[in-house]
Amino acid sequence: MAEPLIRMENIRKSYGRVQALVDANFHVNEREIVGLLGDNGAGKSTLIKVLSGAVPLTSGDIFIRGRKVTLRSTSDAIAHGIETIYQDSALVTQLSIARNLFLGREPIKPPRFLNRMDQEAMNAVARDLLRQVGITKNIPPTTPIGSLSGGERQAVAIARAMHFDSDLIILDEPTNNLGVAETQGVLSFVRSARDSGHSCIFIAHNIHHVFQVVDRIVVMRRGKVVADDIDPKKTTVAEVERVITGMSDKEIRDAISDGPQQHG
Repeated sequence: MAEPLIRMENIRKSYGRVQALVDANFHVNEREIVGLLGDNGAGKSTLIKVLSGAVPLTSGDIFIRGRKVTLRSTSDAIAHGIETIYQDSALVTQLSIARNLFLGREPIKPPRFLNRMDQEAMNAVARDLLRQVGITKNIPPTTPIGSLSGGERQAVAIARAMHFDSDLIILDEPTNNLGVAETQGVLSFVRSARDSGHSCIFIAHNIHHVFQVVDRIVVMRRGKVVADDIDPKKTTVAEVERVITGMSDKEIRDAISDGPQQHG
């Protein structure tokens, strides 16, 4: 079996006496979209914060393509190819699409000592990236982010992660507060990222959105991973909801192995 892109083993995270993560094991394969589900307080956000370098783990190990790494900060995670996207993720509404794509990483025209941004280069890359993530409307790269729809802003954030060679793109509630058409657009952008060679972790409260886009579903409960190999093509929303809300380990195994049931 091929080595996963990301492997987290026996991850513990404690806040005083509170155990936010308890021996959590989690992995993401190459070119895979993983749906991470669980009720509020299940540990999803903490697991992602550990993986994105936002909080230190208490104990456990993280491996990238089989090599053990230490993620002390979000900068560490980004340097290792892990990018986290939140709603309007670090986007500056007054700046253009192109400027937001390169925020903090702007190309400089020669001679470099003059420190002049290469706006033409940024615009050219922005046009190409917008096409890659599936924005078919002719939106100029000079368009301010503030004039875009919520779904289009998410697309810009995804495009930025794709351009800077992020191996893993973590999407935290990317469809929250979006309409039907906007949501379908974001799901399409996520598929485009996978098709371009990236892996994704997709976190959402709307389980129907997860089923539409992911290759595999992982469920957390009370700081533990209770199911990590659910195939959305072989199970139902109702069965996954039962896993989320708290079945016994035997019931979880039976529900997953039995596949979709007909109830009459």
